[in-house]
Amino acid sequence: MELNNKNFDAVVVVEGKDDTAHLKQFFPGIETIETNGSAVSTETLALIKKVAQKRDIIVFTDPDFNGERIRKIVTQAVPTAKQAFVTRKEAEPEFSGSLGVEHATRAALERALADLHETTKSSDLTFEQYRKLGLATSSSSRKLREDVGVKLGIGYANGKQFYKRLVMFGINFNELRQTVSEVENGK
Repeated sequence: MELNNKNFDAVVVVEGKDDTAHLKQFFPGIETIETNGSAVSTETLALIKKVAQKRDIIVFTDPDFNGERIRKIVTQAVPTAKQAFVTRKEAEPEFSGSLGVEHATRAALERALADLHETTKSSDLTFEQYRKLGLATSSSSRKLREDVGVKLGIGYANGKQFYKRLVMFGINFNELRQTVSEVENGK
């Protein structure tokens, strides 16, 4: 996928004008729909649904609670929406402020928009397997989820949401087990 001007056919759903301005700085032809916060108005949702009838939608929100809330609302409305993620580290502001897509480098944005994830219904992963891999209910689970999320390119989420995300993207038990092993062994 070419990430510039007319070659980028998808419409990217972002949280606000700072995200749009930052993306346009690197990809001048990119088109966005701004949710203007985590409430996501019915008008904005209707617009996203209408655009999704003719073009691909990419949800690209901040790696925080509000970003996840928006991602869930938009994905429920448009199940075919593709998902782009920056890591929490990539979204950190240089000085102060909250995490945001608007703080990511060009390289991080290019990686996120090239490594899109789609919803699927085929995963053999059970919550028990997920838990046994150490991704839930242990003191080191948070860090492990964060590292596995980076390696898989699916971002960070709390224990329950991360499991749902793995299943949603069709990541099976063997793939997850291999990824956890690589993370634990520093590969």
